Amino acid sequence: MFELRLLCPEDRVEAVSDALDALDVLSVSVEDADARTPAEQALFGEPGMPPPKEGWQRSLVTALFPTEDEAAEAARLLDAQDFFAGCKVLGVQAVPDEDWVRLTQSQFEPVEITPTFWIVPTWHEPPAAAREVIRLDPGLAFGTGTHPTTRMCLRWIARHPPAGTRVLDYGCGSGILAIGAAKFGAAAIDAVDIDEAAVQATRQNAEANGVTLDAGLPDRASGIYPLVLANILATPLKVLAPLLCGHVAPGGHLVLAGILSRQADELREAYAPWLRLDVADEEDGWILMTGQKPA
Repeated sequence: MFELRLLCPEDRVEAVSDALDALDVLSVSVEDADARTPAEQALFGEPGMPPPKEGWQRSLVTALFPTEDEAAEAARLLDAQDFFAGCKVLGVQAVPDEDWVRLTQSQFEPVEITPTFWIVPTWHEPPAAAREVIRLDPGLAFGTGTHPTTRMCLRWIARHPPAGTRVLDYGCGSGILAIGAAKFGAAAIDAVDIDEAAVQATRQNAEANGVTLDAGLPDRASGIYPLVLANILATPLKVLAPLLCGHVAPGGHLVLAGILSRQADELREAYAPWLRLDVADEEDGWILMTGQKPA
């Protein structure tokens, strides 16, 4: 494979990327051309949401092609376009052969939730101190244990074991929270998501971890639960407030994540008609909010 490297100003990144897509590129990546220098720019966004900007003031656009001829032809075609003004072709170079499976696996190490509770990819052995282990490999569904929101939810579960209770994981993604609840003794678990791929991933991950749960679309959730978990994002969490609170049993707990620190008051206001939310944990600018429904 061969990569075509381009230097583009921020306002040209989208047009150049769209043109590359039309040229049957294998992949396109954009990064800060000034990364690891004093001129580096930080861009922050929320998972699953559109990027705050299309690129950086000086963006390095890298396009991957099957052959050198295709990469060179793409460079020639782009250079002739009006929208390419201000951009520069940095060159075409071969991409070294790699063991991509091993390289990908090397990026995912075991994740500590507590000293005795770990998320461990299948190609690693669990740490000696681990008493509870979730086996989970990176996949299409959100939730591998590497994001602060997932870790905070799992920490809460470990510190408040739902032994013998009924649990709802709303927006289950990979099913990691539902599996965590099962590992800590939940008696019955419903894991629901609007994405069929997430539902399938949850079923597969549950089977791989030897736990039993019921995964399906949101209409699978029924009745009330002593524990309701939802790791989504602040905006859908606000919209879902009546629905989620309607599933919490009297005296039961609601655990919410996917919330930035600055969004705490918005969530408190949205859930105030049903219960009081408090910040229970915080990590890297993200917070975990929990509440208990009046008995």
